[in-house]
Amino acid sequence: MSKLTVTYIGGPTALLEYAGLRIVTDPTFDEPRLYPDEGGVPLTKTQGPALSRAEVGAVDLVLLSHHEHEDNLDYEGLELLATGVLTISTMKASSDLFGGGVVGLDSWESCEVGAVTITAVPALHGPPGAEALVGPVTGFVLQAEGEPTIYVSGDNASLPLVQQIAGRFPDIDIAVLFAGAARISAVNGPLTLTSADAAEAARILDVHRVVGLHTEGWEHFTETLADLEAAFDGTGLLVDTPPGVAVSIEHSPISG
Repeated sequence: MSKLTVTYIGGPTALLEYAGLRIVTDPTFDEPRLYPDEGGVPLTKTQGPALSRAEVGAVDLVLLSHHEHEDNLDYEGLELLATGVLTISTMKASSDLFGGGVVGLDSWESCEVGAVTITAVPALHGPPGAEALVGPVTGFVLQAEGEPTIYVSGDNASLPLVQQIAGRFPDIDIAVLFAGAARISAVNGPLTLTSADAAEAARILDVHRVVGLHTEGWEHFTETLADLEAAFDGTGLLVDTPPGVAVSIEHSPISG
């Protein structure tokens, strides 16, 4: 019996304990505040993290879907990266972020961290054409012998890209999906999965369990955790992840 342990921290941020690694997704540890975005789109954080960066403790790896918006990498998150923790992200992030251990991967490119193979997979942060405004973003697939295969969507809003990922990785067991249907006035469409699209992504991937992130804590998230739960009602797929509580998701590999 193998397992993934998930501790939901807030927004897109969770601690994943997997195959001997402590992994943080899109680190956001600031307290509530207004971020006057340089692109003219201010972002307002409404909830602080369930655990502080100090309370999380030692981290082996950061999976950073992108670096250009504070709702995915805030000031405390930058402090975490500045400690030199290995961070896997986009090629642009590896170019723009200095003083840390940021490694950029192109889509479908892989690297090894301990016993884990991490593959960058494509993502689109909004409708087609949005990348020119919001920048590049990536998702991740995690694989390790004897462990469940995990998809971390990052700020992806594209179901056609989920279909591509399912074609490349037909054995994904657990999907960590960034939902919340984030919206800003400058983009005509959701920047992340809607609740309905998250349920459809789970169907496309044919996963056994889903961890939902990115539904709480920011004003520009237009769908809530309750909306996500309603979209998955009756499926038994969505894992209950109370803030700050370590939740184990057990997985029994199918023997051939």
